[in-house]
Amino acid sequence: MQPFADEQQLLCPYCGESVEVSVDPVGASTETYVEDCPVCCRPWVVHVSREGEDVTVYLGREDD
Repeated sequence: MQPFADEQQLLCPYCGESVEVSVDPVGASTETYVEDCPVCCRPWVVHVSREGEDVTVYLGREDD
C-alpha cells in the first residue's frame, strides 16, 4: 500500500504566495528537484529531507 503524499504550506521564494507542496513521505533521505510555482510559474528548487517519519521541505530559487 502506497502512503499518502505529505502536503506542506510554504511560501514561494519568488512571489511570496502561500503554496501547497506535496512530497512522498517515503523515499531517499534527501532529494532535490525543480517544480514550477502554480501562481507565478517561476521554477523552485524543492529540497526534501526525510528522517524517520519526519519530512522537511524547503523551497529555493533556481537562480541562486
